[in-house]
Amino acid sequence: MIKVDILDPHDKAQSRRFLQLPFRLYAQYPQWVPPILDDIRLMLNRSKHPFYEHSEAEFFLAADGNRDLGRLTVMENRRYNDYHHKKQAQFYLFECEDNPEAAAALFERAFDWARARGLDQVVGPKGFGALDGYGLLTEGFDQRQMMTMMNYNPPYYVRLLEQQGFEKEVDFASFQLSVDVFQMPPAMHAVADRAVERGSFKVLRFRSKQDLVKHWAKPIGAAYNKAFVDNWEYYPLTEHEIDLLVSNLMIVTEPSLVKIITHQDEVVGFVFAFADVSAALQRARGQINPLSLADLLLDMRRTKAVALNGAGILPAYHGRGGNALLYVEMEKTMRESGRFRQAELTQIAETAVQMRRDVQRMGGRLYKNHRVYRRNL
Repeated sequence: MIKVDILDPHDKAQSRRFLQLPFRLYAQYPQWVPPILDDIRLMLNRSKHPFYEHSEAEFFLAADGNRDLGRLTVMENRRYNDYHHKKQAQFYLFECEDNPEAAAALFERAFDWARARGLDQVVGPKGFGALDGYGLLTEGFDQRQMMTMMNYNPPYYVRLLEQQGFEKEVDFASFQLSVDVFQMPPAMHAVADRAVERGSFKVLRFRSKQDLVKHWAKPIGAAYNKAFVDNWEYYPLTEHEIDLLVSNLMIVTEPSLVKIITHQDEVVGFVFAFADVSAALQRARGQINPLSLADLLLDMRRTKAVALNGAGILPAYHGRGGNALLYVEMEKTMRESGRFRQAELTQIAETAVQMRRDVQRMGGRLYKNHRVYRRNL
């Protein structure tokens, strides 16, 4: 008989079951990259994660006797709902055996939780922050997950969700770019060059992480909070959420792969690229310790792939050469080191029609799709 329990994050044994379940479910999937377990523990911690300053979440664990079958998180993000005028619950951290009964039991608890709060829709997967990745993988199952920047799941997850009455909300596409074909047209280079020559834009580069963190972390966070206001997933982050976002970015970034675009000394755009350390993360199995950290740092120097997962410019500068400059700097990021052979531009929403067209014109090949689902209550 399947039983669904509410997780007590203070119960170490129960939390360990919640954290370790995916390692069994994905044992036969070499494409899966385990999350950093400390990141998931932070999501469970209502006294430390900044999400709980304005919103709430509950965690469920389904089991049949001594066998754990699945888990699920359901959330009410009040800042998102206030900004978009919605009454929406969101779900995340869904993992389940190929067991429709277990999936149904988990989601029924989530639906009841949402109804009790007057919410009329459940949407997901969608996480606690901007770096948690969106959606369920629906295409590209043979491709390795790009670090922890997106989700991987077995193909049967799609069926489990659709059996619960979920329908498509929005798709996020990821594109693969080869250095041999990724090249901006001369006209775009000319537009970018003119924007810089006129003095309206400057591109800042960095050699040390200390300079980047000390002088630019907060301005980058403020710009990030303004750059994506037209995006489907946007909501205004709190100061503590921005601090967590920037802190996580700075931990894994190489200063040479960061570009900041300024206008009259104000940060208006940025390009964050990350050396692909997926293989090292797989070897770490969710644990960050001196040995796994050394392996990650070594992988950062030897990898031939880079993730372009943080690129944006404030909407006010889209038609003033800012977009062209952004794309040109993305190209330079890929080429300047001489070591990267391919890049992945991760999770561009289908609502970003122009950006998708631009990436395909650059030679980008759509090779993964993640779908966010919704169900009305």
